[in-house]
Amino acid sequence: MDAFLVALNSVWVDSGFISFTMGHGIMILVGIILLYLAFAKGFEPLLLSPIAFGCILANIPNNGFHEGVMNLIGLGIKYEIFPPLIFLGVGAMTDFGPLIANPKTLLLGAAAQIGVFVALGGAMMVGFTAKQAAAIGIIGGADGPTSIYLASKLAPELLGAIAVAAYSYMSLVPLIQPPVMKLFTTKKDREIVMEQLREVTRFEKVVFPVVATISISLLLPPITSLLGMLMLGNLFRESGVTARLADTSENALINTVTIFLATGTGLTMTADSFLNLETIKIIVLGLIAFIGGTAGGVIFGKLMCWVDGGKTNPLIGSAGVSAVPMAARVSQVVGSQANPANFLLMHAMGPNVAGVIGTAVAAGTMLAMMK
Repeated sequence: MDAFLVALNSVWVDSGFISFTMGHGIMILVGIILLYLAFAKGFEPLLLSPIAFGCILANIPNNGFHEGVMNLIGLGIKYEIFPPLIFLGVGAMTDFGPLIANPKTLLLGAAAQIGVFVALGGAMMVGFTAKQAAAIGIIGGADGPTSIYLASKLAPELLGAIAVAAYSYMSLVPLIQPPVMKLFTTKKDREIVMEQLREVTRFEKVVFPVVATISISLLLPPITSLLGMLMLGNLFRESGVTARLADTSENALINTVTIFLATGTGLTMTADSFLNLETIKIIVLGLIAFIGGTAGGVIFGKLMCWVDGGKTNPLIGSAGVSAVPMAARVSQVVGSQANPANFLLMHAMGPNVAGVIGTAVAAGTMLAMMK
């Protein structure tokens, strides 16, 4: 009997209950709320659900993850494996045709990067170093892989918080963007129906990624791994002779890497590392950056609408952030709410693709400046 009681006591002492704190409870509740948003509200469940469940797992005391999964994910980030592989899959999934057909939407993608620099200035004002501020600012591009890539180089000590903020805001695009879009547009703006885009030839679609890779990489060599893999994935898609490679890139490969990276991001959301002033500052600055980027794109869209005599619906400017194709879908939803005859998805994909390139260029510029 005594031996049995000793064994029970040993189980209790080694259990998570004895080390469980209010902080763990708060973070588990956060994970449950994120799961609700993913499954019940449909906010990017493929991305948000592994983050949310990782958050729950991270706050089970003595869970053992940091000796296994986190080491593997850490190596994938440290040696710059995961972010380029994500970009390879994104490239294979993305049609660059809308951007090629309407190249002026590059300007909308550039305008949406204003949030990056707003957050950079704000981060320096609240006490972060220039390198840390640059890594925080890139959250405004709503691009998780680029945020991880830049943070690993400039501010590895903030990687967990930055990754959580970037991926969380990517997942919550349908929740965050619509109020900002409606704030800076009138109902008349949102009702504008855009003309159908011209058909883009296969030759144009094959030449574009090659020319873009060479020209941008020569200007900003530090982002060659990200941009190059994005364009390689797109070449797999458009070449017409590499369908198997395109299929692997946009399905099995990106899904596998996303599970690792998103779950690993959630596993960094421990109570000790997350419930502190520095992390809260990063989360708030990331939100400001994301809102600023959305507003910048919409405001520039209004300017473009004024210049071209009302042919551009300003809503597509919100897609200038890098969350592909989430932000483009939000432009479509908000536009169709104002006018059921509005079909903005393909138009919004132009600035959306430009946003991916723009965020990578912003990251490369910061890397070049912070050497």
